[in-house]
Amino acid sequence: MIHAMNHFTITAEDRAATLDFYCGLLGLQEGPRPDLGFPGAWLYAPGNPQALLHIYWERPMPAIRTGVIDHMAFTASDLKAVKARLDERGLKYDLRPPASAGIWQLFTFDPNGARVELDFDGAETL
Repeated sequence: MIHAMNHFTITAEDRAATLDFYCGLLGLQEGPRPDLGFPGAWLYAPGNPQALLHIYWERPMPAIRTGVIDHMAFTASDLKAVKARLDERGLKYDLRPPASAGIWQLFTFDPNGARVELDFDGAETL
């Protein structure tokens, strides 16, 4: 039986840009990672002992991209600040106001082309 989502893994073409997106922009933190024999990072949400995102780089990109996953979604907070940071960097996004789901949904792309959804409480205001 499945109990929870463990993590996503992405292949990064640009290490610095990828870490800046997930850590500098979205607030994840690089944390403990075992020596797996290739470079990479495990990223954690502050205060969460489970790595949410695994990243590796300096490995050949797969000949056939693993494109069956449409996007990854994260629960987030402080919509106004996140939107301001995206605007400041000139990053495109699609912000959907609360509807039947009762949440704000912000969709954007990381530097590697992975689609990222950020879900904010519907009570947050801009």
